[in-house]
Amino acid sequence: MMQYSDKIQYEIYSTRLADFNIMVDMLLEQIPVQQTVLRLIFFGMPPTNRVYMKRYAILKAKVRARFKKRMPVLTYVGQPALDSGMAVEVHSYRKGPLDKVTYKENNRISYVLLENNSGRFLYAGGFQSDIMNKSITEQSENVFRMLGEVMQEEGFPVESIVRQWNYIERITGVEEGRQHYQAFNDARTAFYNQAAWTNGYPAATGIGVTHGGILVDIDAILPADEACYVTPLDNRLQVAAHNYSENVLIAEQTEKSTPKFERGKGVNFGSSGVIYISGTAAIRGEESLKDAALPEQLYATMENIAYLISLENVTSAGAMCRFQPSVEMLRIYLKDMSAVKEAKELMDAFRLNVPVVYLWADVCRDELLIEIEGIAKF
Repeated sequence: MMQYSDKIQYEIYSTRLADFNIMVDMLLEQIPVQQTVLRLIFFGMPPTNRVYMKRYAILKAKVRARFKKRMPVLTYVGQPALDSGMAVEVHSYRKGPLDKVTYKENNRISYVLLENNSGRFLYAGGFQSDIMNKSITEQSENVFRMLGEVMQEEGFPVESIVRQWNYIERITGVEEGRQHYQAFNDARTAFYNQAAWTNGYPAATGIGVTHGGILVDIDAILPADEACYVTPLDNRLQVAAHNYSENVLIAEQTEKSTPKFERGKGVNFGSSGVIYISGTAAIRGEESLKDAALPEQLYATMENIAYLISLENVTSAGAMCRFQPSVEMLRIYLKDMSAVKEAKELMDAFRLNVPVVYLWADVCRDELLIEIEGIAKF
């Protein structure tokens, strides 16, 4: 019998540069009609927040016209795809006779519920403040309030989040003495404080966007079978982000919240599973590889990921994994858009042969040139 890890699929589609409406249509045409689509993440480059909101509205209308009552989670990320005009990441599912998929909405936020013998799975996203000229703190608090409402309505406690994507406008910008990322982390910590987190924080990425304010997506899981369980993944090459010292946190106030996430999170189904790889960069211990050029940072990042999903590390965390996990998909964030050719040449040497998208995005530390996140399976 096929397990969740066999049924969940991740693809990336791209298109040439054209008018926004045409690019969206071309991307939607590439998505197979027989797929049960759970999530769509579109990557683009709006020039202003006003244009961003107009394009987001167009996206919602086109996606709704295509999927009708089966409206997937929809997110529009203000990050240009560096090797195409526009790109979309698609999370889909091969639905079986024992799977029940329900498409729902709360306050104009679309989300999807999957229920089967293994448990209940929540895919939600597009959580965003309506007023983007508010402070990062206010926007973050609004986003977590909306997220909390959906989770409470569907009976998912906060600690059931296994993967979180956090998009932060001008992530290294400073507002009232606090870096935007630090202000977001403080709001996240306040939201997370309602849970005990006995099984580790979610896997997560905190990455910059050109426009869109604060935007959050999540996957959450409530196991219902002993064979289905979640394992946090640490990395001996890096200090856990939630254990960072104040030396690497940027804010004027004395109390600064650490980024609350694990380096990875495994979702296990007997001897198979899915591994969420958090946003990973050239950090050893808690310090960046300062003054390192792109090749050195890229190799260090990939080495961090290789250890994280190594058979040794995954099994020591409690997974019943018999074979080396393999990467299924990657997002590669580059601080300098002109570096995409070099980055692709460096990545080609790994011969991964998996969907990859290259995006222009600011990373949470000024000295970091690249960040990589992804999905692996075993």
